[in-house]
Amino acid sequence: QRFLSQPFTVAEIFTGTPGEYVKVSDTIKGFAEILDGKHDDVPEANFYMKGGIDSVKKA
Repeated sequence: QRFLSQPFTVAEIFTGTPGEYVKVSDTIKGFAEILDGKHDDVPEANFYMKGGIDSVKKA
């Protein structure tokens, strides 16, 4: 649920968080990893307002 909450450029003036562009291929890669259970140990909060799955891994 929180994985699709990447920061959008149009919301930057309201959130103060710079927008992030995520390629479709990166989104698919991230979903595949999530569905494969590779990030089951990652707290749900770490997925919030991140770009691709690599941003989640760095959190």
